[in-house]
Amino acid sequence: MEQRITVTIDRGVADVRLARPDKMNALDQAMFDALEATGAELAGDKSLRAVVLSGEGRAFSAGLDFMSFAAMSDSDRKPGGSLLDRPDNSAATHAQRAAYVWQTLPVPVVAAVHGVAYGGGLQIALGADIRIVAPDARLSVLEIKWGLIPDMTGTQRLRHLVRQDVAKELTFTGRVVDGEDAVRLGLATRTADDPHAAATELAREIAGKSPDAVRAGKRLLNDAYLLDEETGLRLEAGLQTKLIGSANQLEAVQANMAKREPDFADPE
Repeated sequence: MEQRITVTIDRGVADVRLARPDKMNALDQAMFDALEATGAELAGDKSLRAVVLSGEGRAFSAGLDFMSFAAMSDSDRKPGGSLLDRPDNSAATHAQRAAYVWQTLPVPVVAAVHGVAYGGGLQIALGADIRIVAPDARLSVLEIKWGLIPDMTGTQRLRHLVRQDVAKELTFTGRVVDGEDAVRLGLATRTADDPHAAATELAREIAGKSPDAVRAGKRLLNDAYLLDEETGLRLEAGLQTKLIGSANQLEAVQANMAKREPDFADPE
């Protein structure tokens, strides 16, 4: 089996690349496996500070490789049903984890998008915390083209990023938008002529901050979408209490006062 994901780690920043360039990083079962396994492995690395997620070759990802799934027999699905109808729910949940793993990773993930990010490819990019896209990149909620809906956590991400009417238009039509439009709509954070270089620069900046505060910030902002105000305020206060007076928080203060680079310890 060809390697589907490459990972290099330098000074706490993991460079994660979808590595199927001959197929524009289309998603087959091996790619789903590799994405989920890579995210799980990185989650256990206490020295990790940030992740850059990108695709090799001409694109971020062209989406689902339908040819690789064509061998799935009709008996694998109920008549008229979807993958969610499978008794073990394995195909759908597996695909969801390939995108959702980047949200659950305790450190920030910056997606660098060039070429196309279609369908499942876009949903993986949406799983990142930040998306830097090329101005001429092309993004689409493409599932409607095949008579499907976005089912790799895309609906959950879209509802937090764009207005509901925009999410519906993109889902109902499969309209392709460029990088500039993606930023205007809320699908992307900002554009850069070299998104990978810009994403790496941002990841290195994040890696220079207190890892305890960065991880707490990601957890707090992710949970803020799901919690009621009172619970969210309690979480905010609780996380802050743990940070105040901790070794890395004191190091941040001392380094700023001394105008030197901080030397943070790995989170416990």
